[in-house]
Amino acid sequence: MHSRSHKSSSTRSVLADDMATVVKSTSVLASPDEVWAVLSDFAAISEWASNVDHSCLLSDQTEGVGTVRRIQTGRTTVVETVTRWEPGVALSYALTGLPTVIRSLTNTWTLEPLSDATTASTRVALTTEIDAGSRPPQKGIAKAIGRKLGQASDEMLVGIAEQFKAQRDAQEADA
Repeated sequence: MHSRSHKSSSTRSVLADDMATVVKSTSVLASPDEVWAVLSDFAAISEWASNVDHSCLLSDQTEGVGTVRRIQTGRTTVVETVTRWEPGVALSYALTGLPTVIRSLTNTWTLEPLSDATTASTRVALTTEIDAGSRPPQKGIAKAIGRKLGQASDEMLVGIAEQFKAQRDAQEADA
């Protein structure tokens, strides 16, 4: 029996005011609570996101607004601080340690249950908001960075979908 873990992702890019926004999404064969369990293990992103080489908590706090982790991707290290924590619904974090041309950058994961009579599935969206400033050259930089981060978002969405595909494949093998 072949199980499909995710559908192809969709992309939406917007440049509004001073922010460049990139939205990526996919469908995952898991409930919002199952997806939340993976996302909310904030230190463990390197276990399922192939583009994150290392991750660890920098705070004693392990969940909720204010939780802080450090991630390393290649030679780049950033610090991510949770700004929104809604179990089963949304997780947002601000990234720091980026080049100074970036004023602010926030990633927001949102989970939306999809109705399917046979299987629990969830639309998982990852929205990246980039503020590089309001002048045209700064907006151009934000747009270029948005394209690059959109690729990273695609990799993370594939990683989270594959996490559930591997679990389902193991369950089917045991059955």
